[in-house]
Amino acid sequence: MSDEPAPASMRQAGPRDLEIVWQDGHVSVYPVAYLRRACRCASCVDEWTGAQILKAEQVPEDVRPVRIDPVGRYAVHFTWSDGHTSGIYSFDHLRAICPCAECAGR
Repeated sequence: MSDEPAPASMRQAGPRDLEIVWQDGHVSVYPVAYLRRACRCASCVDEWTGAQILKAEQVPEDVRPVRIDPVGRYAVHFTWSDGHTSGIYSFDHLRAICPCAECAGR
């Protein structure tokens, strides 16, 4: 078995939350606006410096994924209601940004 994080399931957990149950049993619930703001594509983060280009206030609170597609066995791609389509979210990144109290305490 790989040490890489992998989702066992992913579902919309209400109008503004996305839930991932990981294969190790951990449950992550992400506010979708938080996920949109965490995009690491070249439109949202400077490729050379790593500086955030996307400003939090540019993301509407009611943003939501309109489509979620797998990218191989390592990531997902979101098409967002604000028209943003270029970000790929690796499972490593999603697990690293889990907002639960257990993960935030690390």
